[in-house]
Amino acid sequence: MNPDKKFILEEIKERVDASPFVLVVDYTGTTVPAFNELRSRLLEQGAECHVAKNSFMKRILADAGVTELNDSLVGQTAFVTGDTDVCAVAKVVANFQKEFEKPEIRAGVLDGEILSADQVKALAALPAREVLLAQLLSTINAPASKLVRTLNEPAGSLARVIKAKFNEGE
Repeated sequence: MNPDKKFILEEIKERVDASPFVLVVDYTGTTVPAFNELRSRLLEQGAECHVAKNSFMKRILADAGVTELNDSLVGQTAFVTGDTDVCAVAKVVANFQKEFEKPEIRAGVLDGEILSADQVKALAALPAREVLLAQLLSTINAPASKLVRTLNEPAGSLARVIKAKFNEGE
């Protein structure tokens, strides 16, 4: 194998192996300035967008045990990888697609599981990680708060009765 191709394959493989997700997007018709804008928006979320030959990606994904994406690896394909929140990255791509009508999300891989384009868009529709954590925390705290209010109610009722009794005598 050509040393240049081997170097490119190794570099792409490192990116794919280091990332918990890979999003496959079709960038056909995307202008260079728009593609650069997408890259800068992804960089803000800790992700990167790269273009590689589909045959290279097929080989790398096959080595990782993922062959179900071969149908998505046709035409002008870019690959989004990162080390942060996949939902935030998917949201960037989906919002960019709404704004510029390109690129189109084809598929994805998340922790070794294949995602359809609709599943990636569903991830994009989720609230931010911090919001989800806040919702989870409030759900966990709700029963405890209710229990504390229930336990405090008899003592509060007794205090109100005693206060009313003393105010009556004045």
